[in-house]
Amino acid sequence: MAKQKRLIDPKEPMFLEGPKSRRFELWFAIQVFWEFLRGFRGLHFIGPCVTVFGSARFKEGHPHYEAARRLSARIADNLGLAILTGGGPGIMEAANRGAREAGGRSIGCNILLPHEQKENPYLDKFVTIRYFFVRKVLLVKYSYAFVIFPGGFGTMDEFFETLTLVQTKKIDDFPIVVMGTEFYKPLREYLQFMAEQGTISPEDMNHLLFTDDPDEAVAHIGQFISSNYKVVKRSRPVWWLFEKF
Repeated sequence: MAKQKRLIDPKEPMFLEGPKSRRFELWFAIQVFWEFLRGFRGLHFIGPCVTVFGSARFKEGHPHYEAARRLSARIADNLGLAILTGGGPGIMEAANRGAREAGGRSIGCNILLPHEQKENPYLDKFVTIRYFFVRKVLLVKYSYAFVIFPGGFGTMDEFFETLTLVQTKKIDDFPIVVMGTEFYKPLREYLQFMAEQGTISPEDMNHLLFTDDPDEAVAHIGQFISSNYKVVKRSRPVWWLFEKF
């Protein structure tokens, strides 16, 4: 698998410093468009997926790492869906590893970071993206379900953005499974508090399944998809567009 360049423009933080010259803004828009185009081309044929979010800091042997590995293997084996992650270490590596070990497809959407997040070795295919917001679109775009394992700021960002998209019906009401009942107990209680305060609707909690049981998670995803959606496989590559699986 060919390595991709890991160069980060030192001027990148300037994109969020307010208005720049028209030339600068146009070049930024072109770069964003190119990132989306690369992502769409790279992931177009990966097949229907389940996206797994979680911390990059858990190592092999940690209970959360092994739980992600087992669950992803069961999703790949029982449901025939590809596993899509952020492509890095920790929970991402565990999920990709479980999918590969079960004979399923393992896909990554990696991110360029100043301290360099390296893609994990269990990927059948990956793209490396420069901008977080582009990466998050790609991680949502190709999936029929989402699994949230314990994580930090990045995981919370992905979790709540996905939940907001479902709540506001910007994407379909795909299942969101939250793995790690003890880890997420305070957050679950706070979500219930928000419902009591009227900042979210009590029905919004129905978007989430909190569990530690991989069988329950797989059954929930499978039942939800089979009852509500027709899983559509991607078309075949067109040779004259230089496309490939």
